[in-house]
Amino acid sequence: MSVLWRSGAGRLCAAARSAIPCIWRGNYFSSGNEPAEHNPVTPMLRHLMYKIKSTGPITVAEYMKEVLTNPAKGYYVYRDMLGEKGDFITSPEISQIFGELLGIWFVSEWMAAGKNTAFQLVELGPGRGSLMEDILRVFSQLGSVLKNCDISIHLVEVSQKLSETQALTLTEEKIPLERDAGSPVYMKGVTKSGIPISWYQDLQDVPKGYSFYLAHEFFDVLPVHKFQHEETRDHVEVCPEAGVIIQELSQRIELTGGAALIADYGHDGTKTDTFRGFCGHKLHDVLLAPGTADLTADVDFSYLRRMAQGKVASLGPVTQQTFLRNMGIDVRLKILLDKSDEPSVRQQLLQGYTMLMNPEKMGERFHFFALLPHQRLHGGSRQLKSCQSKPSAAPVAGFGELAWR
Repeated sequence: MSVLWRSGAGRLCAAARSAIPCIWRGNYFSSGNEPAEHNPVTPMLRHLMYKIKSTGPITVAEYMKEVLTNPAKGYYVYRDMLGEKGDFITSPEISQIFGELLGIWFVSEWMAAGKNTAFQLVELGPGRGSLMEDILRVFSQLGSVLKNCDISIHLVEVSQKLSETQALTLTEEKIPLERDAGSPVYMKGVTKSGIPISWYQDLQDVPKGYSFYLAHEFFDVLPVHKFQHEETRDHVEVCPEAGVIIQELSQRIELTGGAALIADYGHDGTKTDTFRGFCGHKLHDVLLAPGTADLTADVDFSYLRRMAQGKVASLGPVTQQTFLRNMGIDVRLKILLDKSDEPSVRQQLLQGYTMLMNPEKMGERFHFFALLPHQRLHGGSRQLKSCQSKPSAAPVAGFGELAWR
């Protein structure tokens, strides 16, 4: 059955724990007996108590969704949770090399797929915009390769605060943003390099067309249902929302081409109970002070593969260490080190490299997974525009070693 969280005598943490299987009763979770100052009644906790009293028990997935994305009190909606002062830090914040290599991946796939005259680059959950900023810098540096391609940027972001941060990072301040809260495109503008950029609340609102999709640390915060069959069985986590999004991406790629690159915490169907919280860069009780900490669950890539339903080919998951090494991170690091005479910059580059690649840090905890048209891997005969060259059946960068010339 699906695990339900109940509010009995008014304290969500204490009452909910009775409904959680014993496997959860570890260091990450509340006993319900902590002093009040360590277990504060946050606005989100108060909202959840009223909700449960009014409509009854809620599932883990509903709890996770309310805590993270509730329009009035959700953790992601009005907080800046990234960076040293936030609750967690992501790869783009650690090193510019990460985003640069992803930029090369998209250009590589665009070339291998036939150099279409236009493409949309769509990012799901763009954070502060740092990753897109690094990707666009690569696009500018490869301007001679992309000069005849019409590129547009499309960001799917539910947080008003983060969208404002992204706009500051990515757009030219001299050109004012267009805003329309009632429109599917709630904000639009132009990047510093002159590329049109638009913001959306939902992937469904992004125009269909030849597109490359990027989801970095996006799927791990989608709500999961937790199931348990008898007391002795380990947990099973299922994320229906992830399945819906993968089906949408697969349909789009099957119809119009392009590719999707997904990078996240995850496993290939081998883990069970991964639901956890983060606050101040440390593990956090998922029931304590809801709305003040990030909630996450590892992505089951085997589930994403099944949800593609054979409409597209899938590659991976491969570890971040493998993907970045195949993309040439060692070559890029050497170039940057050779260019820098500043000891502090060199130290920062080396520390960032270690964080990204060390198996005990991010190197083996994060994985890369891709969706591509079948003809991309097998040299199919999809009808091409007259201005588009024949797709290549060459190995996909990152999932095989990239040949540097």
